[in-house]
Amino acid sequence: MSDAPEVNRGTVTPVRVVIALCLGAPFVAMLWVGSYAKADPELAGIPFFYWYQMLWVLLSTLLTMVAYKLWQRDQRSRASRKGGASK
Repeated sequence: MSDAPEVNRGTVTPVRVVIALCLGAPFVAMLWVGSYAKADPELAGIPFFYWYQMLWVLLSTLLTMVAYKLWQRDQRSRASRKGGASK
């Protein structure tokens, strides 16, 4: 039994939960069409349906950047705890 390979599973940490939420929020927002399938309120004459989607393009970019930075920080802290070199 001691010769069995160890299974290295990822640990769920609060930082990783935040990363998952940052990456999952745009998908949920865009797949829930009933929440934005309407014309009102308009923004500068643009129906809600269109400007809501364009807003999520910007929000998705920001959330992906936040997730990436959190992931980098998480990986650096894990490497330093193991005593390895980080890039």
